Amino acid sequence: MVIVDKQSLILYNSCGGVLMSNELIKYDPELNTIPLRKFTPIEMNLFFSIISRMRDKGDQTVRFSFEQLKDLSNYKPTANNRFEDDIQRTYEKLMGLHFGRRSKSGLNREMFVMFTKFRIVGETDSPYIDIEVYKDALPLLNNLDTWVRYALAEFRDLRSSYAKTAFRLLKGFRTTGYAFLSKEDFFELLDIPKSYWKKPGDVDRYVLKPIREELTPLFRGLTVRKKYGKGRGKPVIGYSFTWKSEKKNANDFSQGQIQDERQKLFNIQHNGELTEQEKWRAIDKVKGLTLGSTEKQALADKQAEHDKKIRDQARQEALAELRKGFGNHA
Repeated sequence: MVIVDKQSLILYNSCGGVLMSNELIKYDPELNTIPLRKFTPIEMNLFFSIISRMRDKGDQTVRFSFEQLKDLSNYKPTANNRFEDDIQRTYEKLMGLHFGRRSKSGLNREMFVMFTKFRIVGETDSPYIDIEVYKDALPLLNNLDTWVRYALAEFRDLRSSYAKTAFRLLKGFRTTGYAFLSKEDFFELLDIPKSYWKKPGDVDRYVLKPIREELTPLFRGLTVRKKYGKGRGKPVIGYSFTWKSEKKNANDFSQGQIQDERQKLFNIQHNGELTEQEKWRAIDKVKGLTLGSTEKQALADKQAEHDKKIRDQARQEALAELRKGFGNHA
C-alpha cells in the first residue's frame, strides 16, 4: 500500500495577510546523535523535509511528488535531472550512516539503515519518490515518548550546515536553555574537519561565527562559551550554549512573516554577545539581503549623522560670529 502524503497545516496569517504552511519536524532524540557526515545544506533540507512527513506512518510506503518535496525543502534549482541527482546523493549518504540506539548502560547497542525503499520515478507526467522506513528504525519516528521538535521552515532557511546541526542539537534542550558538548562530541556531531582540532581560530571563524549569526535570531539571548581545561595553553575541552528556555508547550508554528521577522530582529539587536559587524550580517541573513547591505546602510547613516552634526556646528559658529559682529557695532 502506498500513501500519497497530503498532510499540511494551513494557517491564515493576519499579520502578513497571506496563507502560510507550517511543517513540524519531530523525531526521537537518538536521531540527533548521528553525525550527518559530508551532507550539504541542500541534502540536509531534503532529508529533514522527508522526516517531517514520515512521522507516524509506520512501515507503509509514502509517496512524495517532486513538486511537494521541492516545496517542503525550499529547493531552488528547477531542473528535474538535477533534483533527482540531489535526491540520490542524499540517499547514498544516508546509506553510509549507522542509525541505532543503545541502552542506558551502553552495553546493548544496535545499528541499522533508516530506509529500505527509496524509489525515484522521473519518467512520468507527475514524477514522484516512494520511501519506506526500515522496521528497526520505526521507533525513531513513530509512537514517540520523548522527542526533538522544531519548525521545518526555521531549519531549512539556515544557510550553514554547522548552523543547521547546532540548531537541531539545541532544540533537543529547548526547555532547559542550556547545552554542553565536549570538544570530541562537538567535532563529531558537527562533522568539523580534523584539521581544525588544533586551530581554534578556524573553529571560531568557520564554525562558531555562522552558528552565532544564524541562531541568534532564533534563540533569544544566545551565548556560546568555550570551556578550557588545565595544562599547557589551557586547551579548549568543550562548548556551552545558553539561551532563554522555551515552555514545554511553546508553539513552533510561524506567526507570519512580519511577526517572525520582527522577533528575529529583536533577538539580534538585544543580544550582547554579537559584535556590531556580526549583527549587521545576521540582519542581512534574516532579511535575505546581500551580505554587507546592512553594514553599508548603517555606515552611510552614521556618515550622514556626522555630516549633519558638522553642518549644525558650523551654522552655530557662524551665528555666533554674526552676533559678535552686531555687538561690536552696537
